[in-house]
Amino acid sequence: MKKLLLYLVGFVILASQSSCGYNDMVQKDEAVSSQWAQVQNSYQRRADLVPNLVNTVKGAANFEKTTLTEVIEARAKATSIQLNADDLTPENLEKFQAAQSQLSGSLSRLLATAEAYPDLKANQNFLELQAQLEGTENRISVERQKFNGSVQEYNTYIRAFPRNFFAGWFGFEKKGYFEAEAGAQKAPTVQF
Repeated sequence: MKKLLLYLVGFVILASQSSCGYNDMVQKDEAVSSQWAQVQNSYQRRADLVPNLVNTVKGAANFEKTTLTEVIEARAKATSIQLNADDLTPENLEKFQAAQSQLSGSLSRLLATAEAYPDLKANQNFLELQAQLEGTENRISVERQKFNGSVQEYNTYIRAFPRNFFAGWFGFEKKGYFEAEAGAQKAPTVQF
């Protein structure tokens, strides 16, 4: 009788563990981590393309040295900030995004400056790199959107009753979203 009671208690404990959602929380946490890796992968692709774009522009045009210097410095700063999936707090995401935004702004000025040089615009290498950079920016946008979707699914799951109790016990905390920086809704002005 005691063995049967022990087996019954063991079964109840096992059944309650599967209904607490721990495994699902782990799966969703890993999905957020994986998607964050994709966001970083897209940013790395952009960082890898920047030197090629800069060298192409540098070789084909003799334009303001400050623009080129800004791009190089912004790329260095953007690649120096590393954020892993365990540190996805809103504050850390804001720092990461600020560095990436600085690089985006520098690249915009570089491309606007390059537009003023007809020889550079006609350069096939530049056109290909520009298309690659545009594609990369689109990939970054898509990956950020997917990341935010993963974060939303994860946060919703761990905050729902009764999983919110288990999430707290097991150390699953709310993740931060990738948010647009202040003023991002205003279109940038390009002047020649």
